[in-house]
Amino acid sequence: MQITRRADSLYSDIWMPDETVRIRKEARAFADDVLRPMAYALNTTAERRDGFPRAAFEAIGAAGLYTIPFSADVGGRGLEFPTLATMTVAEELGYYAPGTASALYDGQAILCGKTLERAPEPLRSRYLPRLARGELVGAFATSEPDASTDLSPAMMRTIATKVEGGWRIDGRKRWITNSVAADFILVLCRSDDNAQTFLLVDMHQPGITVGDPDLKMGNHAQLTADVVFDDAFTPDENVIGAPGAGLKGALSALTLGRMGIGAIGVGMAQAAFDQACAYMEKRKVFGQELARFQHWQFTFANHAIGIENARSLYQKAAYRFDREGMADIEAAMAKIAGSGLAVDVARDAIQACGAYGFARHVQGEGHGLPLEAIYRDAKIGEIYEGANEIQRWIIARRIFGRGITG
Repeated sequence: MQITRRADSLYSDIWMPDETVRIRKEARAFADDVLRPMAYALNTTAERRDGFPRAAFEAIGAAGLYTIPFSADVGGRGLEFPTLATMTVAEELGYYAPGTASALYDGQAILCGKTLERAPEPLRSRYLPRLARGELVGAFATSEPDASTDLSPAMMRTIATKVEGGWRIDGRKRWITNSVAADFILVLCRSDDNAQTFLLVDMHQPGITVGDPDLKMGNHAQLTADVVFDDAFTPDENVIGAPGAGLKGALSALTLGRMGIGAIGVGMAQAAFDQACAYMEKRKVFGQELARFQHWQFTFANHAIGIENARSLYQKAAYRFDREGMADIEAAMAKIAGSGLAVDVARDAIQACGAYGFARHVQGEGHGLPLEAIYRDAKIGEIYEGANEIQRWIIARRIFGRGITG
């Protein structure tokens, strides 16, 4: 069942460039027509090794949505504001299927794609056009069993050893999105005691083992698994950036990824908001609609303010990045605002809808319900791609300086 999008009456794209407004319309049409019918299965089917959402991946590629972030020379749209458009697409996909948006757009187009966009030639030209066409699945590997938020060399156990003509890699990466289906993987490795190197590695070679997908609370369509490297090789031309400068490249991609998480959070919050409002207008309690109760009026008025603020934050972060090439503080704020809001709105939406919010599928009515999946999916936004506590620390460093905050 398709419900009224309250953003159409509460929110205006008046400040957005015309090209971004067109991209939103295009992405929303795709989400409504293609993603919505498969969203329930994507959001509720447990992880399995053969469960990569190939149909959704191919549909996104066929619709040309992977061309949006990139320049024309690699087959992209060549937009004036590509980051703003990309985050707008992430919100629209996240409205129906946040795990899919995270895996197939944030992970694929933003983390992998924007990293490859900054890669040296011929690496950039060899991989990025195929990614933009939706022909390759990529994985982005920084986290390890003992290193996730803290990616310092001292914590990293995946080692890249320089050999003739390239690098030999040994170690284990954890929580690696799309790894079960990936054609290539971008790996942050420790290359000496105090430095890290970022490498592109072909997944179709000996020395790489991918574990079974993790079984998670939510984001079921986002398959994550361990990747073990045992003397795996990659040539010198597959170094992204310069040897020893890998952490900077990885963090640059993660800054954009945080904007994406904020945008997906806005999509989730908007979806939960719309579901709850539609229910409260029809459901009667003690002879009157739930929407007549001032408690729920004020609660959802506050959430409308929160959605407006969180959307504006990710848009400002993206716009500034397109203009100036840097927006780390805005990205941190956007991630905190969008991810936290998704949790809060989903929780209150479930409370307002009662059992119809808590249930995944009501057998007597013969259809699935979306709110419990939104609630499960929302929580990870506060954790991955830099926990929200770390984002607050990033902001605090700008306020007080590194001399005080460290």
